[in-house]
Amino acid sequence: MGMCLAVLTVEFSLDGNDNLKAKRRVANSLKQKVRNKFNVAIAEAGTENNLTLLRLAVVSISNNESHLRSRMDKCALMMEAVCPEEMVGSQVEIYAAE
Repeated sequence: MGMCLAVLTVEFSLDGNDNLKAKRRVANSLKQKVRNKFNVAIAEAGTENNLTLLRLAVVSISNNESHLRSRMDKCALMMEAVCPEEMVGSQVEIYAAE
């Protein structure tokens, strides 16, 4: 069995946000909670210059695709539950390597 890589991308709308400090507070809180609970890599992806949109990419690797998909689904649900901002999108992509 080969390895699988999962990438979860989530987007949050930061309605009314007008400063970088408030955005960083939301992002850093989410990143810390996700790292602590799921032991995954997470980073902001492509929205660094936008104060009202936060996109985070979560990456994990495993040799079991169903376990990986379940972990990413649980991660997205937890992020939506703990973040006070509105989640406007989430997507999981699985890549297989032999």
